[in-house]
Amino acid sequence: MGVPHTTGQFADLLDPRFQEIFDDNFPQLNDMLPEVYSFPPDNGRIDMRFSEVSGYGDVPEFTGAVTYQSAAQGYDTTITPLEFASGVQVERRLFDTDQFEVMNQRPEGLARAAQRTRQKHGARMFNNAFSVDTKFYNNSEAVALCSNSHTTTVDDASTASGFDNLVTTALSATALATARIQMRGFLDAAANRIDVEPDEILYPPDLYEIAFEINASMGKVETANNNRNVHMGRYTMKEWNYLNDTNNWFLMDSALRGAALKWFDSVPVEFAMAEDMDTLVAKWRLYMVYGNGHRDWRWILGASVS
Repeated sequence: MGVPHTTGQFADLLDPRFQEIFDDNFPQLNDMLPEVYSFPPDNGRIDMRFSEVSGYGDVPEFTGAVTYQSAAQGYDTTITPLEFASGVQVERRLFDTDQFEVMNQRPEGLARAAQRTRQKHGARMFNNAFSVDTKFYNNSEAVALCSNSHTTTVDDASTASGFDNLVTTALSATALATARIQMRGFLDAAANRIDVEPDEILYPPDLYEIAFEINASMGKVETANNNRNVHMGRYTMKEWNYLNDTNNWFLMDSALRGAALKWFDSVPVEFAMAEDMDTLVAKWRLYMVYGNGHRDWRWILGASVS
């Protein structure tokens, strides 16, 4: 259909013989953004910048003189919110003679489109977790969010272990136990042990049954043994329809995720309406500005399953 909407395009809406003509008002998917992102204010900045400073090594034995340590400048993250806008146009005559008030619901359709767009951009963080994605943010490490090639700016820190948050194993009780151990071994920029406590599993609907069995079973999953299931009740389950790979899954530390994963609404969803004086065409428009990004990777382990 062309723009604007006119009586010639929607003859059915003018015909009272129809029993019902319904709008595209199916139930929308739940808003998952508050489940995974924190929403700090942007304070009117054009972009938001984060950086880090490394910690120190162990304290050496005192042998007559104090040993002074130095910290290292860490990686920088810049989150740049982007503008999004859309609208609809409706001929005045169509609006007045619509027998089913479908055109009256067009602005509501814009709101649903906005919610859907935001969800897709929120899920993008995870759908693109295994490649370098720069749509909304740049991180100077220039490594994928989930990678076995993370680096550090601390010269004498070894990345031989504790800097890998990528696995390729399908979701199972055994794979989850191995992933948890791997996360518990994460190191900070100076290669010091840190307290990472995985307590969330994020997965697509296709993995619901497996995830539920792992987290809810009293006994060991898929075995005849009567041993207790170590995973029972340990994790918060997060299912997201906008995860576009049916096999990939993610293990997260909720506290670290809340500190590291950011969403900025520079301009919340905004609506406006006007009618053209000469053509009698009503215009509704939607405008929003937002961006997201992460300041560190140690809150998540991702499974890229082939």
